[in-house]
Amino acid sequence: MTDRPAPVTVHVAGSGERLTVVPDKLIVAGYTARDVAAVEAHITELEAIGVPRPPSVPAFYDLDTALLTTEPVVEVDGASTSGEVEPVIIRTGGRYFLGVGSDHTDRELERTGVAESKAACPKPIGNTVVDLGPDLASLDWDALVAGCTVDEAPYQHGSVSVLRHPAELLEQMSDVVGAVPPSVVLFCGTLPLLGGTFVHGTHWQMRLELPGGEALTHVYETKQRNL
Repeated sequence: MTDRPAPVTVHVAGSGERLTVVPDKLIVAGYTARDVAAVEAHITELEAIGVPRPPSVPAFYDLDTALLTTEPVVEVDGASTSGEVEPVIIRTGGRYFLGVGSDHTDRELERTGVAESKAACPKPIGNTVVDLGPDLASLDWDALVAGCTVDEAPYQHGSVSVLRHPAELLEQMSDVVGAVPPSVVLFCGTLPLLGGTFVHGTHWQMRLELPGGEALTHVYETKQRNL
C-alpha cells in the first residue's frame, strides 16, 4: 500500500485563509478548445509527428494526486520536457477555487503514450487561489487571460475564452473517468504555443490575469534527476 500523498497548502486571495487540498482525483484535461475543427486539425498534426490520437475529445487523464505540487523546483527524468499554462479548478469542502498551474509533460514519452507522458512529470500549481463559492456561477471565464514564459522568452499568451468552460468539462469527464468525487483538481487545458513548437527550457513563469487587473502566478524550475 502506498502512503497517502502529502497535502498541498494554498492561500485564498483576499481572505488570509490557508486551504489544505488533498484531492481524491487529479485530472488533466486535453484538447479542450471550443473550436472542434481546430482541435481535429491539431490532433492530425500531432499524429504526423507520432503522437497518438486521444481516446476522447476532450480527453481526461486521471493522474496520481501525488504529482500535484507548489514547490519552486521540480524534478524531471530528462531534457525533453516542457510546461504549459493552464487554469486550474479545485473543488474541495463544498467550494470551488480558481488557480493557475502547468501541465508539465515528457515530450519524448508523449510520442508513445500521452497519458504516460503526463504521468511522468509533476504538476505545479501556484500557492494562491481565488474562492469561487459553492458553484462556478461567479467565474467570468471568458475574461481570463493566460500567459507563460520559458527562460524569460514569451511562450503562450491569450484569452481563456478559446477553451471550454470548466463546468462543461466537469460534466463531460464523468463519462470518461467515472463519478467525479467531492474533492478534485482539474487542469482545464491550454493555449496554442506562440512559436508553434515545444521548448524544453528550465525556468517557467505562469500567469492567469483576472478581471480587474489582478493575476494568479507561479514560477518554477526543472531539475533533471541523477545529475
